[in-house]
Amino acid sequence: MARDPYEVLGVKKDATEEQIRSAFRRHAKKLHPDLNPGDKDAELKFKELNAANDLLSDPEKRGRFDRGEIDASGAERPQQRYYRDYAGTQAGGAENPYQNRAGFADFDTDIFADLFGGGRRGMGGRGNLRMRGNDVQYRLEVDFLDAVNGASKRITLGDGQSLEITIPPGTRDGQVLRLHGKGEPGFGEGEPGDALIEIAVRPHPFFTRDGDDIRLELPISIREAVLGGKVRVPTPTGAVVATVPKASSSGKVLRLKGRGVPRRDGQRGDLYARLLIVLPERPDPALEQAIAAWPGDPNDNPRKALGV
Repeated sequence: MARDPYEVLGVKKDATEEQIRSAFRRHAKKLHPDLNPGDKDAELKFKELNAANDLLSDPEKRGRFDRGEIDASGAERPQQRYYRDYAGTQAGGAENPYQNRAGFADFDTDIFADLFGGGRRGMGGRGNLRMRGNDVQYRLEVDFLDAVNGASKRITLGDGQSLEITIPPGTRDGQVLRLHGKGEPGFGEGEPGDALIEIAVRPHPFFTRDGDDIRLELPISIREAVLGGKVRVPTPTGAVVATVPKASSSGKVLRLKGRGVPRRDGQRGDLYARLLIVLPERPDPALEQAIAAWPGDPNDNPRKALGV
């Protein structure tokens, strides 16, 4: 019997969608088969985790589970019912419905209809059995900028079918995309399962993601640090011009509003560029002479905060 999905994810019954999503990602990163090669226990736990997330991340399925309409595996729960003729009087030679062949056949139909969601069909009133197909999991690696800006990617499913899927703007590492009806076929007239595509975002050479914000280290020359000026700053959607204030030290952060990751509301996060002063690759005699001739402030000690 499948375990309670709330217990599998380690969340409370009133957990929000974000809490469920965060719990899934946290556990998935530990149990993913790629990180536990050959570990059958981890593989089974990962499948159990996916099944729990599949149920609780779908508002309709979660509601049905909470109401007791389906069990932890997503299968229909039979409604509590009684045989319709059970209370009938058997005195005076009345036939017991449990010994009546027709009554038994009717019982057979009703129970199977409840278990598998089928109605009566055709001659004889036999139940129409149907079970939903299993979901299947895939892993798709995408570039950092494709995850941030959105992209279209082609993926080949287990049955050899090739599909074009859309990577929504702002997709996060570990996010799971659902392709409805692209899983294993169902039993009888049951609907097929879904394909669950886990997105793995490749790291970028200089961008890092912090929630909906982007961070990078921005190299500047000593001239730009001292005198300030306009510099070009890379962003996920292309370079823009920003102003470096005069007397900017390494570590100073420039904020470029709205140049981060797209959000669902149509807005974007921000980009934070941390300045990094870079000296010329080769010794510059003119720079050395200028610094040597510069008297500076004898009381200026950049290491004062360190106590030295």
